[in-house]
Amino acid sequence: MLLSLSLVFLSGLAGAYIAQALRLPRIIGMLAAGIIVGPCCLGVLDEKILYISPDLRKLALVIILIKAGLSLNLEDLKRVGRPSLLLSFLPAAFEVAAVTFIAPLLFGISYTEAALLGSVLAAVSPAVVIPKMAELIDSRYGTGKSIPQMILAGASLDDIFVIVLFSTFLTASRSGTLNLSSFADIPVSVLSGIAAGIISGLILSRIMKSMKSLTLPHKVIMILSLALLLTGAEDMIKPYFAFSGLLAVISSAAVVRVKDKDSAQEAASFTKLWAGAEIILFVLIGAAVDINYTLRAGIPAILLLAFSLSVRSLGVILSLSGTALNRKERLFTVFSYLPKATVQAAIGGVPLAMGLSSGSLILSVAVLSILVTAPLGALLMEASYRKLLEREK
Repeated sequence: MLLSLSLVFLSGLAGAYIAQALRLPRIIGMLAAGIIVGPCCLGVLDEKILYISPDLRKLALVIILIKAGLSLNLEDLKRVGRPSLLLSFLPAAFEVAAVTFIAPLLFGISYTEAALLGSVLAAVSPAVVIPKMAELIDSRYGTGKSIPQMILAGASLDDIFVIVLFSTFLTASRSGTLNLSSFADIPVSVLSGIAAGIISGLILSRIMKSMKSLTLPHKVIMILSLALLLTGAEDMIKPYFAFSGLLAVISSAAVVRVKDKDSAQEAASFTKLWAGAEIILFVLIGAAVDINYTLRAGIPAILLLAFSLSVRSLGVILSLSGTALNRKERLFTVFSYLPKATVQAAIGGVPLAMGLSSGSLILSVAVLSILVTAPLGALLMEASYRKLLEREK
């Protein structure tokens, strides 16, 4: 497995630098490297590392969430409360509705199966969006109107909304009945995650403040350990109570930022950790992609994606109505809500594993959405942020 891990790092670095040389975002090179070394091409990665791939990807995601939380200014977040809240569910709801409407016409599946497909496709990728927003906060692009903070918060909440929809429609597809009470899990998950993050962040800050001799590396270890604890608690609590580990991680890190005088140094440390974590995340996402399923999707799947992304973009524009953002800034927000990768890689194969008749189709379209939208969204964000966003002095 150590050899495979070295291949992940070396191929990811090579892909990133090749992409940079071609003036493409680094993520595109890392995703391509994962596809090449993964099972569908060369197949040189050990099965053991593929088995623990979801855990490694989650660890990488936790690191960037901590970095985002330590960079998050709560006063800025208050200013963008309403549009950020709307971005957390309106674009995804529009996309699910669009897929539910058009998928039966294109593929001949039922409306329940189409809704399940829509819930797989609807999530924006925090793995693609959050690192870019953290970078923009550091370089102060768009921070005058708190645009990166708004997108960061909305994208984090978006996944919770979509995963609850997925669980609900998956149950409906298996049993033939739709349990509307499941939608109550959405606000419960959000509120419980934020509350747990605030409480744990306050406790950790007090502990670190009381330990006078605590060094920066030890503080980083403690913050990371708390984040992993909160993320693991989600899996333990989920059968009994709706809880968002991702929101808890961001909230706890944001509290540490306010309470700890060394938070800037801690954020810098997690920036360094992210240099390795992003390679693991994107290469293993690429390794999870199966080109064979993509080829099965065909032209109808491309039409479906084009239509659903157009409707999703309308949801983004409506979420920003009444804000002070100009047309350029709204266009950048639309670009930021295009990438799909993390959630689709995680749940795209679940319907097939459960034996649903539409499972193969859902996985095929999910893989296609990763291959199309992750590079497209990353490329558009990278190419446009200097032109569309103002840099705060």
